[in-house]
Amino acid sequence: MPDAESAHAQVVRRAGVVSLAVFFSRITGLVRETVFAGLFGAGMKYDAFVAAYRIPNLLRDLLAEGALSTAFVTTYSQTLSSKGRQEAHALSNRLTTLLVPVLTGICALGALFAPVLVDRIFPGYASIEGKLELTVLLARVMMPFLLLIALAAKAMGVLNSHGTFGVPALSSGFFNVTSVGAGLLLGFVVGPELGIDPIVGMAVGTLLGGGVQYVCQIPGLRRTGLRFRPMAGVLDPGVRQVLRLMGPAAIGAAAVQVNVMVNSVFASRMTDAAGQIIDAPVSWLAYSFRFMQLPLGLFGVAVASATLPVISRDAGAGRIEDFRNTLSRSLGLVFLLTIPSTVGLLVLSRPLVGAIYERGRFTPFDTEQTALALSFYCLGLVGYASAKVLAAAFYALDNVRTPMLVSVLSIALNFSLNKVFIDVLGLGHWALALSTSLVANLNFVLLFAFMRVKVRGVGGRRLLAAGLKTGAASIVMGACCWVLARLIESWIGPGTFVGRLAVLAVTVPAGVGLLYTLCRAMRLPELDLARQAVLARLGRNARDGA
Repeated sequence: MPDAESAHAQVVRRAGVVSLAVFFSRITGLVRETVFAGLFGAGMKYDAFVAAYRIPNLLRDLLAEGALSTAFVTTYSQTLSSKGRQEAHALSNRLTTLLVPVLTGICALGALFAPVLVDRIFPGYASIEGKLELTVLLARVMMPFLLLIALAAKAMGVLNSHGTFGVPALSSGFFNVTSVGAGLLLGFVVGPELGIDPIVGMAVGTLLGGGVQYVCQIPGLRRTGLRFRPMAGVLDPGVRQVLRLMGPAAIGAAAVQVNVMVNSVFASRMTDAAGQIIDAPVSWLAYSFRFMQLPLGLFGVAVASATLPVISRDAGAGRIEDFRNTLSRSLGLVFLLTIPSTVGLLVLSRPLVGAIYERGRFTPFDTEQTALALSFYCLGLVGYASAKVLAAAFYALDNVRTPMLVSVLSIALNFSLNKVFIDVLGLGHWALALSTSLVANLNFVLLFAFMRVKVRGVGGRRLLAAGLKTGAASIVMGACCWVLARLIESWIGPGTFVGRLAVLAVTVPAGVGLLYTLCRAMRLPELDLARQAVLARLGRNARDGA
């Protein structure tokens, strides 16, 4: 039986693999957004694309990558551990047989009722000529994305449960590359000959990217011995457990994505001083949240994905002490990675946004507004990432009620804050990002408090000490990066592409090096464990190569 140290080292190694793969995914995602920014800027067409994509994407996050993935991994891992590979594969086939027709029906209904959905969710779009109609068309094109990504999420769950993390995490990167390549081909090469709007071609490319995200994982599924065969099994205990977990898990995983959707609703009807609908806040929020996806995916999703199979087996075997230790150290690792990221994004938001997005139709004003939103979104990064790990821990304990209730409270509070900030106080789009961050942090605090009671402690004092040390080191790092950035801008000139690149090229490595030195000096245990796990992995790879 692995001890707590080796179990945590396993989580760290797997999180490292996922982080590298997710880094590729998030970087290609940024490239994708850069293409959109240059070609469409922040305005009607990209607003329409964001809104149309949000509808199937919200369902994806709730039903596929959120509820289905978590509920399925928990049940599949337990079945694999207790009943063996054959029964686990049978569970996968029974679930696929049930899900495909159900999700196909949901996609068909979504396409049919797209005009009603768009009009109700984005009420401000009808005030701008052609915007509502374009959004409806794009939503209908991209609705089948839900089915494709659900199959991809289930495939990822199978592979993660068998200890394979690299290819599933890379699949999102393949989606980004395919969606951009196919979108550009269809939108700007083939589309003009057929009279197709370029943004419609990008929507078709997004759909094709979803297909690639699933197909690229099929070889890995075959290596596990899984072959799909239709199997009826609604009454199967494993399928029933997945379905039972999915409902509350969908709500439990909903907070961030529903809150982002609610932000878009409020942003879609924001007006200027003359009472006219502003045509870009949805785009500004979407571009800024894309930056959030990089550290959130690298750290929160990676650690949660690597932790879930381990703690699911611990919980299934009744090893609560191991469960508690693994969870505590995973949260400590999240703190170590996300607190410095928050400070770094606060200090470098403008050069980051400007260097990546500001070209073509994306103006300096768009840079300022997107960077402003990013500054407030990143305040919730620690909460976003930590809540992902804690929610996975609750599901491993077969407790879906607590994350569900906390999520419902978070959604209600976010809506109330948005109402006050926008409709009462008349604040700008940045207030929508602030409300989401406040709610994300509250979500984490509540989940942590309930988990402490549930398992009688999660190493709270050790986590507080680690958080304070990491915070102190991050503040020093941030101050030094700010000074360096101001010096470089004074030499080269602020607001220039070369100046922004120089700021990033100097401050990022300097900040990382300083942070590492400070954390080493304060003897943060998470830093040592991560380093040991990486060195152990490199040593094993060297031995394998020899």
